[in-house]
Amino acid sequence: MKKLLSKLILPFAPILMAVAAGSHAPAFTARNQDGKEIHLSDFKGQFVLIYFYPKDDTPGCTKEACDFRDHYSEIRKLNTTVLGISRQDAESHKKFIAKHKLPFDLLIDADGKIAESFGVGTMPVVGFHKRQSILIGPDQKVVKFYDTVNPQTHVDEVIKDIKGAKK
Repeated sequence: MKKLLSKLILPFAPILMAVAAGSHAPAFTARNQDGKEIHLSDFKGQFVLIYFYPKDDTPGCTKEACDFRDHYSEIRKLNTTVLGISRQDAESHKKFIAKHKLPFDLLIDADGKIAESFGVGTMPVVGFHKRQSILIGPDQKVVKFYDTVNPQTHVDEVIKDIKGAKK
């Protein structure tokens, strides 16, 4: 019976463990590409879009990051900060930021603990973060967990959700 239950539940574990809308976002501290400590609490009073992504400078991750870059002024006008998080180190993040002129911080989650606290899944075998995002409100509560992210359309979805949450 236990084996049957684990086979039925295990595929849905990341979804079941994901932070729920309305719950307080897990507090965290992480270093950015410059070694500076960033705390989620630094952004109290504004929206925060945390996007977890597999790897710097890969096609889907580049598309997603560049779309956030291209819409950054609109996102900032909505009182929103963007933070990218992956397992790569500071040097990799610095190169990615410089190459694509990204105007936001990329945070290091080498051991995956931040992703785990939000219920973000990992890719089997390679262990990279899945492409998932969390929109956090000014009160530090989760507005939305994006379980399935399409790098082609994600930024538009996020902007729409921020505008909807502001009403």
